[in-house]
Amino acid sequence: MMTLALITLVLHGAIAGLFYTFSMSVMPGLNAIDPAQAEAAMRSINRKILNPWLYIPFMGAPVAALAAGFLAGSPAALWFFLAAGVNFVGSFLVTVAINVPMNNKLDAGSMTYPEYSPRWTGWNTLRAVAGFASVVLVGVGIAYL
Repeated sequence: MMTLALITLVLHGAIAGLFYTFSMSVMPGLNAIDPAQAEAAMRSINRKILNPWLYIPFMGAPVAALAAGFLAGSPAALWFFLAAGVNFVGSFLVTVAINVPMNNKLDAGSMTYPEYSPRWTGWNTLRAVAGFASVVLVGVGIAYL
């Protein structure tokens, strides 16, 4: 059980760190260059990020938290289930419903980079906050094991 719990913690930390890094460094860096260059760079990033190293923590974190919740005894299970829920709503759903459609609009040329960046970054920052909240919830779950 402890191995699964630690894997869950690492997966949540990885996805939270990814979102944090984008909001705190990648997007400000892109915002500091010519919008046409930033748009081209973001299109490239959006294509290259779709790989197993993204999918493992992105999909794996909530699944691992659910599995840990089902295997853990009370009260640890509650914390793992809460982590899964916060991650699913704040990371997965926001990504699927908001950030990816914005990426697609940028790629299609139906949204300019100056329109895209502040909205995308705001929603991404919410994903980072949800990710770190999930890390804390997993940590509390581990404390109750």
